Amino acid sequence: MKSSNSRPSRVATNPFVHELKFTIPQAIQIGLMSVTVFPVRLLLVASLMLLAWPFAFVASLGRSDFVVEPPSWWMSAIDLCLRVIMRAMWFCGGFHWIKVKGQRAAPTEVPILAVAPHSSYFDAIPVTLTMCSIVGKLESRSIPVWGTLISYVRPVFVFRSDQDSRRKTVEEIKRRALSGGAWPQIMIFPEGTCTNRSGLILFKPGAFIPGLPVQPVVLRYPNALDTISWTWQGPGAFKLLWLTLCQPHNPLEIEYLPVYTPSNAERGDPALFANNVRKLMARALQLPLTDLSFDDREISLSRGPLRIHDYSGLLEFNRLACRLRPRAGRTDKVLEEQARRARKLQADALSAEDFAQFLDLPLTDTLARVHSLFDQRGDGLIDARLYVIALSTAHRPSQSLETLKLAFEMYENEETGDVLRRDLAAILEIMLGVKNVELSSLFSSLKGPHRATITYDELCHFIEHHPSFVEDYLNFENHPRHRPKSNGRHKDD
Repeated sequence: MKSSNSRPSRVATNPFVHELKFTIPQAIQIGLMSVTVFPVRLLLVASLMLLAWPFAFVASLGRSDFVVEPPSWWMSAIDLCLRVIMRAMWFCGGFHWIKVKGQRAAPTEVPILAVAPHSSYFDAIPVTLTMCSIVGKLESRSIPVWGTLISYVRPVFVFRSDQDSRRKTVEEIKRRALSGGAWPQIMIFPEGTCTNRSGLILFKPGAFIPGLPVQPVVLRYPNALDTISWTWQGPGAFKLLWLTLCQPHNPLEIEYLPVYTPSNAERGDPALFANNVRKLMARALQLPLTDLSFDDREISLSRGPLRIHDYSGLLEFNRLACRLRPRAGRTDKVLEEQARRARKLQADALSAEDFAQFLDLPLTDTLARVHSLFDQRGDGLIDARLYVIALSTAHRPSQSLETLKLAFEMYENEETGDVLRRDLAAILEIMLGVKNVELSSLFSSLKGPHRATITYDELCHFIEHHPSFVEDYLNFENHPRHRPKSNGRHKDD
């Protein structure tokens, strides 16, 4: 599959992966603090959180989600008590001194604070210091104790079960932002997910759709051992809590950057607005920009013996495919139906018009761009089976054997059930995201280098007994094959 852009093929560090490695002194320190400081800190943190709960509960009683009550002395007193209790809780957790740089703008001047990078549940610290509203999952409201504390700051809840949730969330953000300071400031983490802070991923446009000034806020955790980052692949929530409470001190820096007022072009283009703010924050953090988004995490984290080796082309394809048909319309049943139709076509080459008819969609610029990704010969014709394989890989990146089975069903000989060598190479090129796959070593290890076909069962059996067979038995562009290690001794030894 071709790529129509010139971006690097790989991200240097996957932002959704966090690996912890301890030095011997660090391991000894954690061991000692686990039986001394950790239990005390955990007890104090839990006690202070429980102490905060009745204040937040009383303040939330009878409160409307859509109307702001006029200020009162007793609400101001509760707010002050909660701020003191929450600051004491973070202090007991090891966040003794929190460095704040810059000046936070008033709600009447800036209704939205854009905070990045988002890397942990410890990012709740600036929320509790300011008592700003946040955008959060509806499920968080049901978390014992913590859910009540979240509800106190009047969050904008995202209803994941509602397919129209994104539009409703954006409308609510816009309504509050245009209230002239009547509502609390909204603190939004525009990355939309946690990363390891190795770079800034793409921002979601929600905070920038109102077209109003925003204040960028950057977070830094300059600790020697990163026990903060809570990513999609790495230590779990409780392990990070344990390790963080076993640190003598956990530094945190919060920097309020100057207010960013959008230009006329940015007001009309939230994506441009978001990207320009992201660039500004990346410069302040001295971090690179990473062209991955929350929606790309599954592809970039693919696992298994047929994991994606170069995901740049598949990411581009997936973004275009989502414009053609939303993710909700991309099910296993739809894939099977498209595979059945593609099998009937066999190797028939489809023009852009034929491809639009195959998908039962109008011929648009986006569809033409998807078509061009599979135009391997440059003659304006494609094999629809390659599109189905790419769609299946993007839809279920960690279920590669299911995609492989689907591919074999489209390519296999009806009588013998085998697939030609050249067709298997084309299948693997799409699934792995690579070019010029060479299968000599694989076929030599089966029944000789001159063999021309293989069945699904034979390949699955081989993969089962050689989990790293891609590295050991395949050769492709920019990834020289590593020969299998010998299990025995050389005869000359």
